[in-house]
Amino acid sequence: MYVHHRLSLRLKGYDYAQAGAYFVTICTQKRASAFGCVDDGDVRLNDAGRMVRAVWETLPDRFPGMELDAFVVMPNHMHGIIVIPGRGESGIRPDDSRQPDSGDHKDRPCGTMAGSLGRIIQAFKSTTTHEYVMGVRRRGWVPFHGRLWQRNYYDHVIRNERKLDKIREYIATNPLRWALDRENPQRTGHSAEEDALFEIKRRRRQ
Repeated sequence: MYVHHRLSLRLKGYDYAQAGAYFVTICTQKRASAFGCVDDGDVRLNDAGRMVRAVWETLPDRFPGMELDAFVVMPNHMHGIIVIPGRGESGIRPDDSRQPDSGDHKDRPCGTMAGSLGRIIQAFKSTTTHEYVMGVRRRGWVPFHGRLWQRNYYDHVIRNERKLDKIREYIATNPLRWALDRENPQRTGHSAEEDALFEIKRRRRQ
């Protein structure tokens, strides 16, 4: 019998509880647009989207010392920068012997250690899922099937100020790129005209 082992998206051997800044992307299951829409380069969050934003903004209350930088909630995913103060330990750990199919946030070293990136994202997913379920029951929100979020998430370790500035700009302009976004189920392709339109919108907002 073939057993599928889910691939870890974490950087092998990296301690995600060490001090640093991390760019994370979290997507809804099957790219379902549960949080609103994008209209002419502006995100129009619905009640569920506003709930997700509020939970993200309160993460520092649950994890003292951590900080939030730029972030954006999109119709079916979100991008954000999380800054973790760390414990002053080495950033690289020995290889872990856990199997890669041991469960969400358990397939990388220190993934659910207190104060780690994995623990923070785990808390965010759990809280937003609970609040969304309450919204379905009490406010008539559109139900989701199976789970609200994809099992894993994407992260990138931000190593310098230049990279930080580029990621901040990417987050700020993400709504303008929605027509080209690979997470957009209605994405139609990439054209010179779309590039020109994006550049015009970006300059207007500067």
